[in-house]
Amino acid sequence: MTKKRARQAVILDLVAHHVVGSQEELRQLLLGRQMDVTQATLSRDIRDLGIARVGGEDGARYMLPEQVSAHDDKPLLANLLPQLFSRIDGVGELIVLHTVASGAQPIAEAIDQEDFEEVMGTIAGDDTILIVTRSSSARLALTARLLELAGES
Repeated sequence: MTKKRARQAVILDLVAHHVVGSQEELRQLLLGRQMDVTQATLSRDIRDLGIARVGGEDGARYMLPEQVSAHDDKPLLANLLPQLFSRIDGVGELIVLHTVASGAQPIAEAIDQEDFEEVMGTIAGDDTILIVTRSSSARLALTARLLELAGES
């Protein structure tokens, strides 16, 4: 196993089994396992793994994509999208939203829960979501809203 894969496996284990509220907390937990990483490396690993920082009653914490979708609180699109968003494109009534690896399911679920009137439905893979809208103008409006929520506008 490569050093990166081993480190990412440990990160997944730590996030799955600990309440981790910040990158510094995660870095300290990694140090406890004899893995000294820079903040930049840790940020890349978090992004590559699709780990999201989600707000809750006890404050924000890092969660795995599957934890986010199973979390008691409904995932909030405004919390998830900035962390998992990659890019967006569309044609006609269709939007294709790309996320980091494993980010599509929690984002699609959050879009479905938002009950946007423009959205007829979503289909999610691992890192890609197909969003079917009611019209071309609905696609444009929703794309602008999603870009704004992602912090890309």
